Amino acid sequence: MMAKQESDGTQRSGLADGARPTLKTIAFMTGLGVTTVSRALKDAPDIGEETKKRVKLIARQVGYRPNRAGVRLRTGKTNVISLVLNTDEQLMGFISDIISGVSEELADSPYHLILTPVSGHNDPMDPVRYVVETQSADGIIISQIEPNDARVRYLVEHGFPFATHGRTHMGIEHPWHDFDNHAFARQAVHALAKAGRRRLALLAPTPRLTYYRHMSDGFAEGLIETDAAELPFRDAWVDMPIEEIKAQALKLMRRPTPPDGIVCGSGAGAFALVSALEECGLRLGEDIDIVTKQSSRLVQMFRPRLLAVNEDFRRAGRELAKAVKASIAGADPTTLQTLYVPETVERVGQPPRPEFQGP
Repeated sequence: MMAKQESDGTQRSGLADGARPTLKTIAFMTGLGVTTVSRALKDAPDIGEETKKRVKLIARQVGYRPNRAGVRLRTGKTNVISLVLNTDEQLMGFISDIISGVSEELADSPYHLILTPVSGHNDPMDPVRYVVETQSADGIIISQIEPNDARVRYLVEHGFPFATHGRTHMGIEHPWHDFDNHAFARQAVHALAKAGRRRLALLAPTPRLTYYRHMSDGFAEGLIETDAAELPFRDAWVDMPIEEIKAQALKLMRRPTPPDGIVCGSGAGAFALVSALEECGLRLGEDIDIVTKQSSRLVQMFRPRLLAVNEDFRRAGRELAKAVKASIAGADPTTLQTLYVPETVERVGQPPRPEFQGP
């Protein structure tokens, strides 16, 4: 087997068509030993950065992929991380952004991502038990976290590395990344109050999830601080299909005294709210203001008069991947907990304005 120089300065390994490149292929092309190549691909600390870059470049050029069966036989590891996501009614790029963020963080690591979809109609424990019992991954990422989450307890009891998108309230330390929904809701109430809104409603997540408590507590705190009043809106949740959210929102807008401000926990929910208020003849930004979380530019394109707070799911994916990798390496879980705190409430599509700054 001989390395062949190409016109762009790169080398070909001389592999026959269909032949799978191996560590020996990369060793031949770099002039390094097989052990050095292997350690460079694993980011071993005793291998120089330039050597790692050269080895990884050649590995990408020849399309090298480790033989997972061989790796598992030698090390007991799969080099796989399982991302468990509920794919029911997920809009606004949530799933694709989480996957992209995790993939970005794993790109230069030995780990490969496997998506494990789960439906809200199935037992959420099923995919977790499967991964642990079959040892089909080295770590797992889960979302839609509950205050007392059976999946978290199970993973801790089995000593299986994991990270969660959201927090628990069960007294168990574990790796997590979360968006500060308490700060979001409190900021949103203050922004509405500064815009002169006094009758406020909250479109929150379903009460079984931990971030419902965070968001509703922040909303209540904001109401006390601004002396605004709550109009109860407890028959709709951001997790519902948008058609159902709209149906409940129409009832809300048709009350004798409708809200003049709404805090909305998702961009998709904002679509339903705006559709309902416009059907009732109300004018966004004049009769009523809405503060919504947004994770997609679709919200910006939809109605410029919405007030928005950014939630970056791609960033969340990166943080979760970092946490699960460190969990696999045995890091203290208390060092693997990150909280993203939103900074401002702003008019969608426009620069932040002082009158809409959070408290």
